[in-house]
Amino acid sequence: MQPMLNTAIKAARKAGSFIVRASEDINSLTINTKRVNDFVTEVDVSAEKIIIETLRDAYPNHSFLGEESGLSHDSDNLWIIDPLDGTTNFLHGFPQYCVSIALQQKGAITQAVIFDPNRNDLFSASKGQGAFLNDRRIRVSKKRKLKDSLIGTGLPFRDFKHLKTYLKMMEEVVLNTQGIRRPGSAALDLAYVATGWLDGFWEIGLSKWDIAAGSLIIQEAGGIVSDFSTKDNWLETGNIVCANPFIYENFIKLLQTHLTDDLKN
Repeated sequence: MQPMLNTAIKAARKAGSFIVRASEDINSLTINTKRVNDFVTEVDVSAEKIIIETLRDAYPNHSFLGEESGLSHDSDNLWIIDPLDGTTNFLHGFPQYCVSIALQQKGAITQAVIFDPNRNDLFSASKGQGAFLNDRRIRVSKKRKLKDSLIGTGLPFRDFKHLKTYLKMMEEVVLNTQGIRRPGSAALDLAYVATGWLDGFWEIGLSKWDIAAGSLIIQEAGGIVSDFSTKDNWLETGNIVCANPFIYENFIKLLQTHLTDDLKN
């Protein structure tokens, strides 16, 4: 296993242990609102600090992009961190949230970790070396038809300008698949595509820290990741579509039917 991946796993597990302890007394937390329906707690801030300190101890010259702390400085090695993806779930005691850490080197994601502290599930990947759930190699699903597929997504919760587009897309997906799931943690949704629990996923307007780790894990598990125009700039746009290779083409064509001009990257 790559030393950098090992360090990221160590950081994710440390943060996950802290989050689990904090979840035992949610009512005592201080909650701040960044924007409408966009919350941050001292758990998010402290978990991110734990991750950055662990990574910085090993790699003092690397830079960091955290959801809560922003960008530290520029270097060819950038750690992209979401210390608690699914904060709203966490605040409600809904056990669907995770720690997400990715390393971007000269513009390419090379290491990825997603850790679910509730289930002790560790998803990981190093570029060119496959994807894993704990110690088991994982692959995307083998569903060959869209009508037999289960699809994940997210819904707008702070910016509603694409709500009508979402609803149209959802109608198409509902009518042409076995169902949609919206658990509330994009990073975990992507990990579920990688391990075949979901056959595909799409969402609009995500941040880099939501999708950096998951996109590599899916690719290393044999899946396809793109934006809505089948290009590879999902990290920049935040618009992501992913699926196993068998259903990807029909899935993205279904979504493209309802694209507005501002989503045609």
